[in-house]
Amino acid sequence: MATLPLEEKLLCAICLELYREAVTLPCGHNFCRACIINYWNLQEVDCPQCRTPFAQRPELHKNGALCDVVETLRAAEWQGAAPEPGPGPTSAARCPRHGWTLELYCRTEKQCICCACTVDQCQGHQRILPDVERKERELEEQLEENRRQSIQTKEKLQELQQKSKKIQDSAQILTLAVSNKVTALLRVLETQRDMALQNIEQEKAALLAQAGAIRQGLRDHLERLAQHIQQIQELQSCPDDLSFLQRSLLLIPPEPWAPMPSLKWDEDSAPLNKLKRTLDQICQLLLKDEIGTVSLGDAEPSLKEHQEHETNSLEPIPRPVCNLRKKLTQNYRNLTFDPLTANHYFHLSRQNQRVKHGFRSQHTAQPGRFQLWQVLCAQGFEAGKHYWEVEVSDHSVTLGVTYLGLARQKQLRQTDNIGRNPYSWGLRVQEKGYEAWHNGEAQQLPGKPGNLFGMELDLPIGRLSFYSLEPQVQLLHVFNAFFMEPLYPVFWLCEDRTITLCHLPGAKPYSGPQGEALSPS
Repeated sequence: MATLPLEEKLLCAICLELYREAVTLPCGHNFCRACIINYWNLQEVDCPQCRTPFAQRPELHKNGALCDVVETLRAAEWQGAAPEPGPGPTSAARCPRHGWTLELYCRTEKQCICCACTVDQCQGHQRILPDVERKERELEEQLEENRRQSIQTKEKLQELQQKSKKIQDSAQILTLAVSNKVTALLRVLETQRDMALQNIEQEKAALLAQAGAIRQGLRDHLERLAQHIQQIQELQSCPDDLSFLQRSLLLIPPEPWAPMPSLKWDEDSAPLNKLKRTLDQICQLLLKDEIGTVSLGDAEPSLKEHQEHETNSLEPIPRPVCNLRKKLTQNYRNLTFDPLTANHYFHLSRQNQRVKHGFRSQHTAQPGRFQLWQVLCAQGFEAGKHYWEVEVSDHSVTLGVTYLGLARQKQLRQTDNIGRNPYSWGLRVQEKGYEAWHNGEAQQLPGKPGNLFGMELDLPIGRLSFYSLEPQVQLLHVFNAFFMEPLYPVFWLCEDRTITLCHLPGAKPYSGPQGEALSPS
C-alpha cells in the first residue's frame, strides 16, 4: 500500500482537517480536543478510530510534538512552501482507518466509510450510498409535525383568548350587577333614612311647638297669678274696713290652669319600628365580626400577675394577652360595682371590684337597691367604644348592659330581668352552654363555658359583643341595636357565685358621662 502524504497523516479522523490542539488518547490515536469532546457528548466513550472502549472519560493530554508539526505545516502553506502533495485529490474526505475516499454510509456505526471498511470493520453492516441516506433523512416529516403543532398551538392560544375575554366580560357583568344592586339598596336605605329623619323632625317640631304653646300658657298663668297676688297684697294694706270689703268683692281670681296636655314622644312608631327591624337584620348580616377562634400562640405575659394575698389591691387582668385582646384593650375601662344598687345578699370587696352572693343579708333596704340578685356598675356610657373583662367563679351568672331605668323590684318568681325587656341585653353563662337574652327572647349558643369573659360596647354603630377568653379568644355573640340612652354594665349571679371586674393598669379613663348608677325615679 502506498505511503500516505504527510498532510493526510496530520488530519483529524473526526473533522478530517488539520489538527487543532491535538490530544492523545490512551490507545495512541490523536484527535482535535474539541472534536473528541463533542464526539463523546454524542456517542459512547471510546476511540472513534479503533473502537477501544473506556470505562470513563480519559484525561486528555496535549500532543506537543504533533501540534508543532501541524503549526509548521500551516506556516509552510502560508508562505507557499507546502510539502509536495502526493497523488490523488487531497480535498476529498478520506477514511481515518484506510486513507481511502469515503464513499458509503454505515447505518450500523452511523458514520461514513470507505470501500476497505466494507471488507474489514463494517462487514455485515447495513450500508447505503450517502445521497440515498440523505434523501431518507430529509426533514419533511419533522417539518410537517412542527407545522401541525404550530396550528394546534395557535388554536389553543385562540381558545385561551376567548376564555379570557369570556372571564373579563363575565366579571364586568357581575361587577355591574353587584354595583347596581348595592346602589339600589343604598338608594332605598337613603330614602328610608330621609323619610325616617323627616318624620322624626316633623314629630319633634310638632311636640316642641306644643310644648312652646304650653310654656307660653304657663307663663301667662304665672303672670295673672302674680297680678292677683299683687292685688291681694295691696288690698290687705288698705286701713279702711269698708273699703276693704267693697274692693274684695271686685277681686276675681284667675281661672285655675287646666291639666297640662301630655307630650308623648313615640320612639316605637310603626314606620320607625319597621325600619329598626330592617336595619337590625342588615346589621346582623353585615356588621357581625367573623372572628371565630383565635390562637393564643403569640401570647405575651400579662402586665401584672394576680397576687391572692394582696386583698386590698385592685384585680389585674390575669392570664396571657393575644393580639385580638390587645386590640380590644385599647378601649379598656376599669369598672367598679355600685354598692347602692347591690342586692342585700351581695357582699362587695376589693374596692367595689368584686361581688359575692352570700347567704346572709349585708345591706338595708333602699329604693335604688335591686330586690333581684343583680348589681349595676357605677360607670355608664353614652358614646364611643368601650371594653371590659370579668372573671366568674362558676356558671349560673349573667353578664349584660342596661338602661338606668331597669326595674329593681322582683315580680312573681323572677330572679333576674336582664334581657327580659327591650332596654337590656344579656348573656347567661350556663353549665353546658350560653343563652343570649333580649326583649324576652333567648337564643341558645354552643360552647363550653369558661371563667374569663370580655365585653365590647361600640355605641357609634350600636353593637354589643361578648367574648370568651379561655382557653382561646372566641366571639360568642353580637347584639346589634339602637341604643337610645346611656348604658350601664349589669350582672346577675346565683348563690355562692363571685364576679370580679378585672382592672388593667394604665387603662385610659372614659372621658364621657360617668357617675354612680342612681335609682330610677
